[in-house]
Amino acid sequence: MHLDRYLAAWQASMGSWLYGVLFAVIFCETGLVVTPFLPGDSLLFAAGALAALDGSPLTPTVLIPLLVVAGVLGDAVNYSAGYKIGPKVFSRESSRLLNKKHLVKAQQFYEKYGGKTIILARFVPIVRTFAPFVAGIGKMKYRRFFMFNVVGAIVWVSLFTLLGYYFGQLPAVKKNFQLVILAILVLSVMPIVVEVWRERRRAKREAAAPAE
Repeated sequence: MHLDRYLAAWQASMGSWLYGVLFAVIFCETGLVVTPFLPGDSLLFAAGALAALDGSPLTPTVLIPLLVVAGVLGDAVNYSAGYKIGPKVFSRESSRLLNKKHLVKAQQFYEKYGGKTIILARFVPIVRTFAPFVAGIGKMKYRRFFMFNVVGAIVWVSLFTLLGYYFGQLPAVKKNFQLVILAILVLSVMPIVVEVWRERRRAKREAAAPAE
């Protein structure tokens, strides 16, 4: 099995489209409250590692600014959604599109850390997706939100992408790159699997509650 060769060939065939795919995933993970399960941290790390591959179409000088923009735009859209429709969502007991518990968790995080939540939440999966939505509900001044948004996106994207990039340059990693990529892929999928499992357990408990 030569996953590294297939991966390099896949990257070459994707070319600049790979940037678009990465941009879309980061934008959706930060901008849509219905996709908190997307693997933001591990994706940034993996993208950095892929950029370290010989012949990779990805370069940190393009990748980092592009994904910073994706993160900033995602949070901005999320803030606007919270500002406009957030109160209605909060007033509902349940929703098929989002887990209200995640919304409450983000609100508690916001109450504890204030505006800095927009920066700190970048490093907390799930909360990262809901923090700008809650900021919109709370009517945080947009200028203040935007400042935290930009700083948070720059730090988050740069840190994980560069960590992945330098990690991918280690001789031991290059020698076992296929195993490393498989491990990253597994770590990326795990949050989705865990979230689906939790939702199914929650649904079963709610369905069984009336019978008790």
